Amino acid sequence: MEINSADFIASYPKESACPRGGPPEFAFIGRSNVGKSSLINMLTARKGLAKVSGTPGKTRLLNFFLINKMWHLVDLPGYGYARVSKGDRKGLGNLINGYFARREELSCAFVLIDSNISPTKIDLDFINSLGEMQVPFVIAFTKADRIGKPQLEENIAAFMGKLSQSWETLPNYFITSAERRTGREEILEFIGKTLRTMKL
Repeated sequence: MEINSADFIASYPKESACPRGGPPEFAFIGRSNVGKSSLINMLTARKGLAKVSGTPGKTRLLNFFLINKMWHLVDLPGYGYARVSKGDRKGLGNLINGYFARREELSCAFVLIDSNISPTKIDLDFINSLGEMQVPFVIAFTKADRIGKPQLEENIAAFMGKLSQSWETLPNYFITSAERRTGREEILEFIGKTLRTMKL
């Protein structure tokens, strides 16, 4: 699939404020320093579409982008936001959970995982929570350009191994690098295939 247009639509403070009955949605979420904005900009080939910040956790709303006039890319706040107040942390958690629990337009979530580090409890817990809510999702391992291939493969194997302890069927995953544009073709083809099965 080629990206011909990518337009910011609006930001919403909670799921109930989002428009109903719109195009299929593909949501992107991960820990607050996982490189989400860079990945979104790489996928859409729009350098400033999602705001990249040196301060993790800047996304605080549900940000909607219309791609090719036919589907929404939804940029969600990160989880694991250690530098915000307890009240803000709870509010963001409610925002994220509300979106995934009630959003009928959601076709698939992309859960971004930093490929440079060992499996973390917060990532595993979040993925398990999506399973409990029966949310369709895939994994995108980010920042693959920052480590050598042997270590990359070891880290991914370790993460998937941890998941296998609680999942009978493991989710699909993609290996990505915003710097090298790794994984772009594969992710866009996956989204395109998903849309085709919906006959859009």
